[in-house]
Amino acid sequence: MERTAIFPGSFDPFTRGHEALVTEALNIFDRVVIGIGNNCAKTGLMPVENRRRLIEDLYAGNPRVKACIYTGLTGDFAEAEGACAIIRGVRNTTDFEYERTMEATNHRLYRDITTVMLFTPSPVADISSSTVREVLAFGRSVEEFMPRGIDIAKYL
Repeated sequence: MERTAIFPGSFDPFTRGHEALVTEALNIFDRVVIGIGNNCAKTGLMPVENRRRLIEDLYAGNPRVKACIYTGLTGDFAEAEGACAIIRGVRNTTDFEYERTMEATNHRLYRDITTVMLFTPSPVADISSSTVREVLAFGRSVEEFMPRGIDIAKYL
């Protein structure tokens, strides 16, 4: 039986840190569905369709990774994808506290779905989408924060 996990987030933009977590998740699961949450009330750096395209370009040729846009509750998305787990990245204690609360809520609502917290590897643990957005706002290159081969200008 194929074991599928979802990796939800805004991914605005998808960074080397996110990429590292997908790599770790693929060591545990057969398939990872990257769920790009679409909050219509928020305007981000990149349109949600471009975020999906960036991820699809990055994982082109890898049938074990799929990118989807979703709205609504993450647990509902996980059930729709047939996932047994939700992957959450933890960079620091602040992330841990937030994710622990989310796990408790999800466990109450979706008892058959396990939350798996993965520590972001040290070399990329300092990278966040908000940092990338801030660096871009000041006109600086973000190449070192992005997955290799991804030119963010193509998706803005």
